Amino acid sequence: MNSPAVKEFGESRIMDGEKCVVMDLEACTGMDSTFMGTLAGLASRLSERGGAFQVANAGEKSRNSLEDLGLDFLMEIDPEEAVWKELEDKAKGFLEAKVVGMGAGTELHTRHVLEAHEILSDANEGNRKKFSGVVKMLGDELAEKSGGSQ
Repeated sequence: MNSPAVKEFGESRIMDGEKCVVMDLEACTGMDSTFMGTLAGLASRLSERGGAFQVANAGEKSRNSLEDLGLDFLMEIDPEEAVWKELEDKAKGFLEAKVVGMGAGTELHTRHVLEAHEILSDANEGNRKKFSGVVKMLGDELAEKSGGSQ
């Protein structure tokens, strides 16, 4: 439910010329593949523009999840020397958690989930095999919703 808002914000920062986007996962209790695909997409777009996607406060569970899908090659996880580290506490004081939901089951939500899984599948061959069923199912669902044409 959080990934559409994360994607929208991240893309807006990238379009505004931001070279480093930081995702703080301190409060994250777990990530699904859609969320990780969203992060991977942002990391890829930043990399294409010579920027970097960094993850702060990943914690063991989140770090393992990202590394299991090979995403540690797309993003910097808890980098030791990061400009934002000295500003982290101050920034947290100004930010409020905002959850923008995108109704599950809607065509827009299905497209978002499909895109996230396609990004994960493109990250490496192991992911392609893991998510091939999900990608096919979502593609079929979209084709059905749009009357057979995507």
